[in-house]
Amino acid sequence: MKDNSMLMGIEIGGTKLQACLADSDGTIAHLWRATVDPTRQAQGIRGAMREALPSLVARIPHGSRLTAVGVGFGGPVDSSAGKTIISHQIQGWENFPLADWLDEMLQVRSLVGNDADVAGLGEATKGAGVGHDPVFYITVGSGIGGGLILGGKIHPGCGHGAAEIGHLMVDRHGEILEHVASGWGIQRRFAAAVQAGARTCVTEPLPTVQGIASAARAGDTLALEVLAEAANALAWGICQTAALVCPRRFVIGGGVSLLGEDLFFGPVRAAVRGMVFKPFHGLFDIVPAALGEEVVLHGALSLAAGAANN
Repeated sequence: MKDNSMLMGIEIGGTKLQACLADSDGTIAHLWRATVDPTRQAQGIRGAMREALPSLVARIPHGSRLTAVGVGFGGPVDSSAGKTIISHQIQGWENFPLADWLDEMLQVRSLVGNDADVAGLGEATKGAGVGHDPVFYITVGSGIGGGLILGGKIHPGCGHGAAEIGHLMVDRHGEILEHVASGWGIQRRFAAAVQAGARTCVTEPLPTVQGIASAARAGDTLALEVLAEAANALAWGICQTAALVCPRRFVIGGGVSLLGEDLFFGPVRAAVRGMVFKPFHGLFDIVPAALGEEVVLHGALSLAAGAANN
């Protein structure tokens, strides 16, 4: 039976800002979205939230009440203190007491997590990871992030996060996985190869990942090579993670994963089969994320539900 409590979920990203109200089961009732203007920095984002969130609370039905807030933040956080450490996209978030700021505004308890961790919680509790434990979530977009969900909870590490798969070093010279397999990394490596004299049918100086994928499907050798390098690097990262954690399921989301089975999931799975620690072969699977644009919100609601129940 549902009670009269309502939960709020918030996503604060480098380009996207959204918040929602949901019932105690996590069913979203109201959704608010805004585009982030980086030139207004963190102060501009907080100003937009200060205007929008009380209006969202005002939509709570008579007889119900807001009981907790969960936040997925686009950058490293100190989850125990409820502070943002830094945003690599938006200035002004350095060591900001986000949970306290929200507590004061909304008069309820707030929990703050890194957006990749929170997205992983969403997929584990509401999406493609349901029924599997542990779940390791990977987002492959402009960057690469990860989240380890154990027993339905985020594994937080010792303070400032964990599961940062994108920062695994792929060689001894300091190249990290994010530099090779993220959307930005794919674009950068493709452009560098063209500048070095590689031949391609692509005419744009810095094509999108979708443009590179289109060229690959048309048989462009360079595009195929760059995407294969990215898939192999990601597979390597998955195998290192499996060797340490061996989750039951890897769930992968983010814009690059939308390249689909032929250029993303198929090559990644094939490369994993060739690299994985043999006793772990067949113990885990690799699947697409299921929650789309609202994945961080669903995870934030799960965070809020945990706060409301404690």
